Amino acid sequence: MTAIALDIQARPMAKRAALRWQIAPWLYLAPAAATLALWIYWPLLDALRLSFYEWNMLPNSPMNFVGWQNYANIFALPKFWQALRNTGIYVLGLLPLAVAIPLAIAIYTHDLPARSRNVYRAIIFVPMIIAPVVAAAVWRWLLDPGHGMINEIIGLAGYRPVRFLQDPKIAIWTIIVLTGWKLIGFSTLILSAANANINPSLIEAARMDGASRWEIIRDIRLPLLRSTVLFLTLMTILLGAQWSFSYIHVLTGGGPLGTTTNIFYILWDFGFSTLSVGWSSAAAIILFLGFGVLAFVLFRLMDRYSFHDN
Repeated sequence: MTAIALDIQARPMAKRAALRWQIAPWLYLAPAAATLALWIYWPLLDALRLSFYEWNMLPNSPMNFVGWQNYANIFALPKFWQALRNTGIYVLGLLPLAVAIPLAIAIYTHDLPARSRNVYRAIIFVPMIIAPVVAAAVWRWLLDPGHGMINEIIGLAGYRPVRFLQDPKIAIWTIIVLTGWKLIGFSTLILSAANANINPSLIEAARMDGASRWEIIRDIRLPLLRSTVLFLTLMTILLGAQWSFSYIHVLTGGGPLGTTTNIFYILWDFGFSTLSVGWSSAAAIILFLGFGVLAFVLFRLMDRYSFHDN
């Protein structure tokens, strides 16, 4: 009888212990979940609500419900389509600078002596830690068509000064190069770390079989780096135009003639230049839905084409 009584008493305790183990993971996740809800999902839902109103963000001004009119106005705006086209140009222009060139650097500098490799990695990463506004101010001085150092060098070579930030045909490519200059060090370090993680025995086995350096790169390194390359491609496509915002804002203000604006800058322009919170929120929702679909497709491609050696 005593054993039966003890067993009856032990069952509720075991149930409570099991319940605690089930609740504990959710308690650990609660702070992160609360942060996401407060800073990500609540602003997103509020933007969706504001996208159906006309309001100038002044506390005493009325909020007028306009339904889908903000979305119709944005889609009818030539400036929006120009910004969307420029966003695509930014993404395509940044892919070689943020993925292809860092991949080549990471592979072909892997066999450098350790000290030399650390020095070059430190140097190439410096642009990443410089504040974008500070970097933009320095580049404005360097690219000045009258007295900038770069145009002084071009003049010494016998050519006319180049209006890097004033010429509509060149300005967007100048912003792309400046953004890529800042990102190239970050991408190189990511790819270098992934390259160093490749099992050395695979490389040695290929060398013993008589494989050349290019064959090792083509058949071993590139397939094993595919996951990292796809990740950087995903980041560049989704965030490349956003990374250029500071340079656009400081150097060109979206000009000349709107040739350097993009979807992120026009969103900011609607919200803070014209104080049209309805237009800005509608543009943000359009941006969220468009890049959400794109991210879904890219993640599916990553799952399909990623390759691991284990």
